[in-house]
Amino acid sequence: MGAVLAVALAAAGCSSTGGKRAEERAAAAAEGRAAVNTPRWTFAMVTHSGDGDTFWDIVQKGAEQAAVKDNINFLYSHNDEGNQQAQLVQTAIDKKVDGLIVSLAKPDAMKAVVAKAVKAGIPVVTVNSGSAESKEFGALTHIGQDETIAGEAVGDELNERGRKKALCVLHEQGNVGHEQRCAGAKKTFDGTMQNLYVDGTNMPDVTASIEAKLQSDKSIDAVVTLGAPFADAAVQAKQTAGSKAEINTFDLNAKVAGGLQSEKLGFAVDQQPYLQGYQAVDLLWLYRYNRNVLGGGQPVLTGPQIITAADADALADYTKRGTR
Repeated sequence: MGAVLAVALAAAGCSSTGGKRAEERAAAAAEGRAAVNTPRWTFAMVTHSGDGDTFWDIVQKGAEQAAVKDNINFLYSHNDEGNQQAQLVQTAIDKKVDGLIVSLAKPDAMKAVVAKAVKAGIPVVTVNSGSAESKEFGALTHIGQDETIAGEAVGDELNERGRKKALCVLHEQGNVGHEQRCAGAKKTFDGTMQNLYVDGTNMPDVTASIEAKLQSDKSIDAVVTLGAPFADAAVQAKQTAGSKAEINTFDLNAKVAGGLQSEKLGFAVDQQPYLQGYQAVDLLWLYRYNRNVLGGGQPVLTGPQIITAADADALADYTKRGTR
């Protein structure tokens, strides 16, 4: 078992041997082979993703690749309705999984079932949403970005770009993280910012709602969407409305990278979703194997990082393969 621990800590080492072992682990994962000989534990990830959400596709990909490396049987399920997400967590508890990863976009709906998991002795890691509630709910740690800090970074960036009136587009009502993003941006933005609530499950409605707002108020010079798929809708709305507003977004994917390169988009806020999935599985494995916990009671931050046209070229290949 000592050899397993050496492999697990290889990434932290600086020796040539450590580097070689890290390369061996990466090669094993790339070939679909486990890089450890620990038991084949089962980890479940239950998120608040809706269908077809490219952000969560990237989270899932990171988790799946870490699961291969760590010899984990990985189960993934999702539902954007809080009560339905809670039922999926209960299903994972009933299966007596060895570890649980959950997002807490709607924490009130998730509190009781996460407490059940903890009481059942299932270690829990929270990802993406719910950093404020994670410790209270009994999770080992939270992996993601602080949504308020991310929002504040957006406000600062809008100031640097000389923007005066911004629109923050919220596509999922009841998502506490989305509210925190817009509130953070409003806090640091020197101009005025309005919230626009849209139905994120209906993209034509999203486009029409943004278009109507831009047509009725030509003084809006910046739009901030809270997810990569909605940036394109905002670009279309801007064109139809004849607006000169700069379109910016949270999250990164291949289309957003292309939009940054062509300057259809001003900037994107990257929280590295692949890392959220990958690290969540890795941390559960480390906890099961060696009782390791990261964060010291604080969230493990994966963002925010402001991405502009100057950065897009370097990230384009990674977005095309679906890992950024």
